[in-house]
Amino acid sequence: MGKRPGRRKHVPQRTCVACRTVRAKRELVRIVRTPEGEVVVDERGKRKGRGAYLCAQQVCWREALKRRRLEAALRTPLDEAAVAMLRSYAEGLPECLEATNGP
Repeated sequence: MGKRPGRRKHVPQRTCVACRTVRAKRELVRIVRTPEGEVVVDERGKRKGRGAYLCAQQVCWREALKRRRLEAALRTPLDEAAVAMLRSYAEGLPECLEATNGP
C-alpha cells in the first residue's frame, strides 16, 4: 500500500519569538541552548537542547535581543559573547522580509 493520492505532507509550524509570526519550521532560524549551557545558532535544526525560533531578518533578531525574548525562550541569561555572536550572525541576514506580519 502506497501513499494516498491528494494527501498533503504535514509541514511543522513554529512561532518567531520576536514578532510572533507563525511560519514553516524551515523558514525560521533555530537558536539552541545546548545541554552544556552554550547558546548557538542551529542552522540544520537538529542539535539537542532547548530551542527558540526567529525569522531570518535583522528586525526580529534586534527585537529578540533588545527585549530579552531569547533569554526568556531559552530560559537562560545570555552572556556578552553569546549576544555578540548572535548580532554577528544577524548582520548577514536581510533587513526585512517582504511578506511579514511582524513589527
